[in-house]
Amino acid sequence: MTDVVEIIRATDDDSAFLRAMSYEAMYWDPDAPRPGLVAGLSEDHLSRYVEGWGRAGDDALVARDEVVRIGAAWLRLFPADRPGYGFVDEATPELGIAVVGERRGRGVGRMLLDALLQLARDEGHAAVSLSVSERNLPALKLYETGGFERVTLANGSWTMLRRL
Repeated sequence: MTDVVEIIRATDDDSAFLRAMSYEAMYWDPDAPRPGLVAGLSEDHLSRYVEGWGRAGDDALVARDEVVRIGAAWLRLFPADRPGYGFVDEATPELGIAVVGERRGRGVGRMLLDALLQLARDEGHAAVSLSVSERNLPALKLYETGGFERVTLANGSWTMLRRL
């Protein structure tokens, strides 16, 4: 990769981009049906990842190529009564990562993952979890080479855990 990529802490100005990246992470498969962005964000399974962003336990990073945002990674804590798909417990934040389509496969996801794991350590988390489709082989490889272990398989998705 010859482009210069900068990883920065997300700000309030990044909220719309984080919502769009959450959508991309949820609907990663280009061959699967994708609801419209507005409709998709109103659905419970996606809205739980973006509603009320900025609450305790929320944190995010953005990858920029010069001034253009090309990816994001985020952490969110979930309550047991409304868990995320990669929920392990209320003390373990769930991680999400998305990179814009034309920039995938060029190392941006790895940079975001490494930086977010360091942020999670700095914030005092003992572990992070995630959910990933068993069909998303590039993401599985990224997470496994990043130290994540497969915990459970349910409804075609792995819950994975990375101890810090």
